[in-house]
Amino acid sequence: MDVIELSPRLHFLRFPVGHAYLWRDDDGLALIDSGLPGSAQAIEEAVRTLGHHPADVRHLVLTHFHEDHVGGAAEVASWGDVTVHAHRAEAPFILGQAAGPPPDLLDWERPLLERVRAGMPASAPVTPVRIDRELDDGDVLDFGGGARVLAVPGHTPGSIAVHLPEEGVLFTGDTVARTMSGEVILGVFNVDPARAVASLRRQAELDVEIACFGHGEPLTRDASRQLKAAAARIPAV
Repeated sequence: MDVIELSPRLHFLRFPVGHAYLWRDDDGLALIDSGLPGSAQAIEEAVRTLGHHPADVRHLVLTHFHEDHVGGAAEVASWGDVTVHAHRAEAPFILGQAAGPPPDLLDWERPLLERVRAGMPASAPVTPVRIDRELDDGDVLDFGGGARVLAVPGHTPGSIAVHLPEEGVLFTGDTVARTMSGEVILGVFNVDPARAVASLRRQAELDVEIACFGHGEPLTRDASRQLKAAAARIPAV
């Protein structure tokens, strides 16, 4: 895993699959997503490298239930006074009470998903994690000057994005992605492709300088323009 500074308060934790992000306030840290199972040790090392203690993590925001985003969550949640946040529609899956729905794959996505699965590293099963706050659209979280929750369903039923309006930062989870060539695209493997498109269009309306994706390199400047361009390229499903 690589630790990359995107701004003085924001660091990108680059994993082979399922990136995470650390936001730093004066009174503690917020972690957005937690990687595959087994990722918590690398996240802890990143926190210490940045001059903090694991107990400084105050918020853990889970953008959706997929294993490459919630895999390290149970361990991170045990580090101290950590509030675990997720949308209420994702709660049954994150808590281990129900299996999450499979994607409604487009024809071109089927071979891509097979290649992704073949390249996934072996990992332990996901340990269910408690949820301290079940989120709804428009909720505001106590970090980053007021982190606004956007319900952006489509990739999963309860996918969320997190927008820091005062900082011009957007965390998209897997609702938006960026290819290896740098193109911003609609996230793939969606349970409801039409709603996923609508969710991308909603995020493209935001005033954003930095966009942080679950897959692909983050954008560190002029993100709004590139999000709008991505939305314009996509026909309605």
